[in-house]
Amino acid sequence: MPRPEKVQAVADIKERLEVAEAVFLTEYRGLSVKAVQELRTSLRASGAEYKVVKMTLARLAAGEAGMSGLDEYLLGPTALAFAKSDPVATAKALKDFSKSHEVFVLKAGVLSGNILSPEEVSRLADIESREVLLAKIAGAARAPLIQAAGLFGSFNRSAATMFHQLLEKKESGEFAPAEGVSTATLPAEEPTETETAASAEEE
Repeated sequence: MPRPEKVQAVADIKERLEVAEAVFLTEYRGLSVKAVQELRTSLRASGAEYKVVKMTLARLAAGEAGMSGLDEYLLGPTALAFAKSDPVATAKALKDFSKSHEVFVLKAGVLSGNILSPEEVSRLADIESREVLLAKIAGAARAPLIQAAGLFGSFNRSAATMFHQLLEKKESGEFAPAEGVSTATLPAEEPTETETAASAEEE
């Protein structure tokens, strides 16, 4: 019979998966505690939460949440970034961090129930700010439809649908900066390695 604390941990992860606008899976092997704290700070600013969880529990939670196809990514030293407000801002924060930390790996993302490859997450991160998008959308409205469709031509059909819906949310102002987003803190046991910190968090 599962221990009550593990049952609660699974329920907590499941709830985070279900309420997040998007979830991004990352491998943090080789990052220092300071670097992970830096990442957490940038993600907090984007309205996201970065959490190291035990993979066995994450797989159970994903299954209970009806998220299939994630098991192959929920292996090894993996942490989850839960985008609570704007998936684009969270994807940008992760991509920017990866540019200055070569050991950081963006494994996959989940948006609208669909799994995104690292390449698709990178494209999501490249979507411009709301102000720029509004200007482009206004211009596209005056252009032939075939030109407007070109805005999404670099994505496959399913990704284009997801990203189009996301752009509509941004245009309507549905995404707003999250307030009071809490983040967990890694214990500073070793200043140069995070796996020790992650194991302490999983216990």
